[in-house]
Amino acid sequence: MPVLDVPGLALPQEIAALRGFWLAVAFVFGLCAGSFVNVLIYRLPRRISIVRPRSACPSCRAPIAFYDNIPIVSYLVLRGHCRRCGAAIAWRYPAVELLTGVLFALVVARFGPTVTAAIYAAFAAALVAVTFIDLEHRIIPDRITLAGAVAGLALAPLTGRGWIGAAAGALTGFGVLFLLAVLYEKIRGVAGMGGGDVKFALMLGAFLGLKGVLLTLFLASFVGSIAGAAVIALRGGGGKTALPFGTFLAPAAAVAMLVGDALIALYLRVVLA
Repeated sequence: MPVLDVPGLALPQEIAALRGFWLAVAFVFGLCAGSFVNVLIYRLPRRISIVRPRSACPSCRAPIAFYDNIPIVSYLVLRGHCRRCGAAIAWRYPAVELLTGVLFALVVARFGPTVTAAIYAAFAAALVAVTFIDLEHRIIPDRITLAGAVAGLALAPLTGRGWIGAAAGALTGFGVLFLLAVLYEKIRGVAGMGGGDVKFALMLGAFLGLKGVLLTLFLASFVGSIAGAAVIALRGGGGKTALPFGTFLAPAAAVAMLVGDALIALYLRVVLA
């Protein structure tokens, strides 16, 4: 039977022909996963169990019925307000659901309907959670980064990266940011990077490997430098203006996961031309 080569698994041509179906399935699953990601974003920084109690309105604390908890649809039906008290529902909730759905579809487009795609979809969901938690609270929970690092190392053979490649990436990501944090503090006299960023880089390296984590650090630093310069120019604050680096690391990691190989190949062609 002819096959289509997809990273992580060789797909029968009949399955590959259902590409649109698999993308739609991935998108729907991503919307549902995004609902859980919203739970992580709200509860982890507040040290609330992610299992109990049931989801409730932050304003009136009324439990949310299942029919008011359908990703995207419920937000539109309720016109962005709680059914019980009428309080506005934050835009973040549908945004996270939609973003996670899109990422799941992109992962399946990249890896096909494979075990590899399932692993990287979970990784993408963690990236979304970290982005919004760090943006709002300026922290990156260990329950995501350390558990994620262990998962990345344990699952490395299933992604084709292998334990050695995952370990090399994890140690490199951790080591580079740890060294930069130490040097910055010694030179400037203040902490320039939190421990959460360093542990997050450990997790990123475990999933992305050596080349992937280096590309992630480069992209995040590049975009973060531009954003920092823009913030300083608009608001002032000098060279010590702090930005949540996790909000740059996570999107950069998503780019490295989805198109990292192509970016690296393009860079090498330009440099070696």
